[in-house]
Amino acid sequence: MTAPLRIANCSGFYGDRLAAAREMVTGGPIDFLTGDYLAELTMLILWKSQQKDPATGYAVTFLKQMEDVLGEALSRGVRVVTNAGGLNPAGLAVALRTLSDKLGLNAKILHIEGDDVLPRLADLQASGNELKHLDTGRPLRDLNAKPLSANAYLGAWGIVEALKQGADVVVCPRVTDASVVVGPAAWKFGWKHDDWDRLAGAVAAGHIIECGTQCTGGNYSFFHEVPGLERPGFPIAEIFEDGSSVITKHEGTGGLVSVGTVTAQLLYEIDGPRYANPDVVARFDTIELEQQGSDRVRVGGVRGEPAPAEVKVCLNYLGGFSNQITFVLTGLDIEEKAALVERTLRRSIDARQFDAFEIDLARTDQPNADSNQQAAAFLKITAKSQDPKKVGRGFTAPIIEMALASYPGFFCTTPPQEASPLAVYWPTLIPAGAVEQCVVLEDGTHAVVPDISSAAFKAVIADRQVQLDAAPSGPSREVPLGAIFGARSGDKGGNANVGIWARDSASFAWLRGFLTVEKFRELLLEATRLEIRRYEFSNLNALNFVVVGLLGEGVASSTRFDPQAKSLGEYLRSRVVPIPESLLAGAANS
Repeated sequence: MTAPLRIANCSGFYGDRLAAAREMVTGGPIDFLTGDYLAELTMLILWKSQQKDPATGYAVTFLKQMEDVLGEALSRGVRVVTNAGGLNPAGLAVALRTLSDKLGLNAKILHIEGDDVLPRLADLQASGNELKHLDTGRPLRDLNAKPLSANAYLGAWGIVEALKQGADVVVCPRVTDASVVVGPAAWKFGWKHDDWDRLAGAVAAGHIIECGTQCTGGNYSFFHEVPGLERPGFPIAEIFEDGSSVITKHEGTGGLVSVGTVTAQLLYEIDGPRYANPDVVARFDTIELEQQGSDRVRVGGVRGEPAPAEVKVCLNYLGGFSNQITFVLTGLDIEEKAALVERTLRRSIDARQFDAFEIDLARTDQPNADSNQQAAAFLKITAKSQDPKKVGRGFTAPIIEMALASYPGFFCTTPPQEASPLAVYWPTLIPAGAVEQCVVLEDGTHAVVPDISSAAFKAVIADRQVQLDAAPSGPSREVPLGAIFGARSGDKGGNANVGIWARDSASFAWLRGFLTVEKFRELLLEATRLEIRRYEFSNLNALNFVVVGLLGEGVASSTRFDPQAKSLGEYLRSRVVPIPESLLAGAANS
């Protein structure tokens, strides 16, 4: 078999470890260095930076990483593919060329365009596309707000074209997280547009490594099993010509690559078994994982279906302004103190003037506490309005006046702040053929990427029918669910997902029968009135739950304690349920 292509990741989000780029280039042999910088919230952050300086709008930390490591990468023959271009890939390409010249290097830097569909929204609507919200079905025309940005998720073929043009560095805009891995693999092995299984295998590998150290032990339920978690190594996907891969990391680095850590990341921010990318629909219910040695997990058997006829668009609009304050309530009479705050504010402020006025009391206090802090509860009050003045001084002035005239022990976690712009995420779909992707060469000319979209998506693989062993029975004991099950959760717009997996087939057989949608609602009371979608991944011994609308209108505007649902899986694991003694004994002996 042809030698694998070694694709390393050095960033899972905008703000990740700066030193990771050098660690991956110098820590061992790799062929490509990739990084993901564009969480959905990041697009808003980049938009705000671009309002202050139109020349920005990209991840500036990537420039710092390249200043440190670009020369070393070129000398070792390592190519770089990144989505750090954000809203301004051309600007980042210019900055990188300036940096290359400053360092005395001769790097060929190309960038990709075509994701920005903001100027075309009116034409798309005029042609009959209502740009409906993916979760609510509401058409964009009903939105009484101006979109700030609208970016289609591009696929891998622009990256392939840039590499064919000889690029040392490929700067991408809003491509899917997996595309920075799929592109190099498709280029290296000469895959065709309809090599569905190979492309799907690369999508799976890309999804596994795109969040950096989350697949090498970071944020892992069984973190106590992970050595060197203080500084885990970043991941590498060794991709083979047939689309299979091995997930690993540089030798001697911290962390762990195991079937468990890889499973956890596979369940992160997904929906059902069909994982749609612009170039292929990867069937996550066909993935086969195998531990092949220390810190080496083989990913094989992945099947793919034709690319979807539509691509996702990340649209953000200004939803008004918000402000919040958190009061600290200490010691005795917590409920009464919270009630006094609410009565005082409602007497000073007409809450009806706000679009939202939310009060949330978190009873973190302990009776007869051993420290002042342990005796404290937190009362968070949030106000939203289209008028920044109403949630500015109109909201904070009455709070300031309370400082010497309210409950005993009055103080807040921060001083009152000014109102902040409130961006809202609007996911929608447009025809794949409406996206005009191109590679911009160094002389400014464009190499157009041909439209290869399917006329219509066609499911070609039957849903998996797996015969499971009978669930164990017998005496049970009340213990936390997390005693033997792991979980990983995250956000996707206004929805939250919780993936939960077992470490063996017997435990999964029990979990599959026990954790129904009804039981999930019972354990997560916050989801009582919300739609819950349940999916089975028997190949991973896992279930995935999607809680529709738990995060409101998305991360940027959510008022939840954990607006990205990062801790929701760990909360589920903490819930006490009756688990068979036989499973608990098996887990203790493993």
